[in-house]
Amino acid sequence: MKNNTLVKCLILGALAFSLEAKERYTVDQLILLSLEKSPDLAVSKFEYDASKSRYDSAFSGYLPEVNLNASAGHVYQDATFNQPKDTESNLIKGQLSLKQVIYDFGKTGGNVDKQKFTSASYGMKNQQKISNKKLEVKKAYYSILKAYALIDVQKENVKLNAAQLYRAQKYFEAGIRTKIDVSDAKVRLIQSKLDLKTAEYDLKLAYSYMDKILGFTKIENDYSVYKPELKINDLASSLARYDLNLHNAIVFAYENRYDIKKVKASIQASKADRDTASSEYYPSLYLSANYILQDAQEKDLQYLLPKNQWNAGINLDWNIYHGGSSSAKTQEKKINTSIQNAQLVTTKLTVKTETTDAYINVDKSK
Repeated sequence: MKNNTLVKCLILGALAFSLEAKERYTVDQLILLSLEKSPDLAVSKFEYDASKSRYDSAFSGYLPEVNLNASAGHVYQDATFNQPKDTESNLIKGQLSLKQVIYDFGKTGGNVDKQKFTSASYGMKNQQKISNKKLEVKKAYYSILKAYALIDVQKENVKLNAAQLYRAQKYFEAGIRTKIDVSDAKVRLIQSKLDLKTAEYDLKLAYSYMDKILGFTKIENDYSVYKPELKINDLASSLARYDLNLHNAIVFAYENRYDIKKVKASIQASKADRDTASSEYYPSLYLSANYILQDAQEKDLQYLLPKNQWNAGINLDWNIYHGGSSSAKTQEKKINTSIQNAQLVTTKLTVKTETTDAYINVDKSK
């Protein structure tokens, strides 16, 4: 008997320890976890990093292009007037070339600006995703607290309905109530138990949604959230004061929302892209230089193939006509800019609506 009691105590102790072993997180800790583990934030960051690499690639257009080529092989030369017999030999050859853009009427500059503003747009998109993630975590956190609170409410409701059923049965036995009153009390008790079970399921769903937001892939739930003690009779007094009026709140959102900053950066990128397309009407001016070193083993070939040779010059490339491609590209970029300007208006309208709804909901909740 004593052994059984000891075993039960050990089991209860182990269970209590396992429950305490669960990590318990505050809302701020959950936000930090989401910023660290969320795969969607990782994708957004990688997209931003890739955009910065594209900017570096575009900026390289300002720098000289240097190429080195080396080869080794066998050559054969037919007899010529200057060389009366056929000649063949092993040949080693090396070539060093350089190309530096001098002026291209904005082709390189436009591409650099486009990639710079595109990268800025990705940066704003990433920041907005982080901001949205914080909001999602807070919503999920308070949904869990709400689920816990509703479970407590439903437990009290079950107790209340059980007491009412007991009272109805006693009144029925005393002849004060009818049988239908007892049946109604039984139905209300059953319904309250179902409501309690539903609330427990809602808690599991709330934790499942939190797992998705945090990026937790474990099947089992091995954490819980910190549940602060609430003053039920005076909840509004615990809310932080919000000092801005609705007008100033919308103005603040226009100035600080990353959604709007993202679209503004996209407009700048679109304008730069349009300038790049327009620059195709004009030529490109660049400096080029080549140096060739070759060595043939056969002396007769050495007279025909000079060992050292080099050249340098200023070049101009100008595409005079390409089937109207330049005009079509320029027109397309102008349309894209107009689309981005319209998108800015749409984004402002969305931000205005969201800010207004949030502002009114704060007063409504209070």
